[in-house]
Formats: sequence, C-alpha cells, structure tokens
Amino acid sequence: MRIVTWVFNFLLFLIALGFALSNTGTTELRFLIGDLTWHAPLVIFLLVFFAAGVVVGLLAAVPAMFRHRREISRLNRELRHATRSESERAPLPAEAAVGPGIGLGV
Repeated sequence: MRIVTWVFNFLLFLIALGFALSNTGTTELRFLIGDLTWHAPLVIFLLVFFAAGVVVGLLAAVPAMFRHRREISRLNRELRHATRSESERAPLPAEAAVGPGIGLGV
C-alpha cells in the first residue's frame, strides 16, 4: 500500500510540474485598493494562493486540534483512574458493599 501511495504522489507531482511549466506566461493581478498591480507568471500566483489556502485551513483546524487533545488527556486520566489495581482502591464498608435490603429478601 505504501508503494501505491508513493506512485500516486509522484504522478501528482508530475502533473503539477507539467501544469507549472505550461503556464509560464506573465499575468497581471490588480488589487481592489488603489492602483496596485502585480506582474508575475501564472504559476506563481497559483502557488501563492494555494499556500495561503493551506495556511488558512490549518489555522481553522487548530482550535479543534486543541479541543481533541484536551479530550484525549481527560479520557486518559479517567482510564488510569478506572484501571487502578484493587490494592490501591479503598475497601468499601460491609454495609455499603451489600446495600440496604439487597439479598435479604425484603
């Protein structure tokens, strides 16, 4: 399965490289504010906006990641507490272990 992943990634890289090499013409990007323009190859624009999208996506995922980490640590604490050995647990009094009216037929 690992080989299939590497082959897929390599093919994806070749497609992206071919796309980049075929789009080398200069493009003009006009900004809304003022009379700002940026002249660069199309592939540069695509790369910049792709990288910006990746950064925004990662920043959007950070709060969920921290929430999941807190939940995992809470669950680990509960698991450690639940799996303590019997010798570490405090013995229950006889009345509390049986409970009122349990097993007496009342």
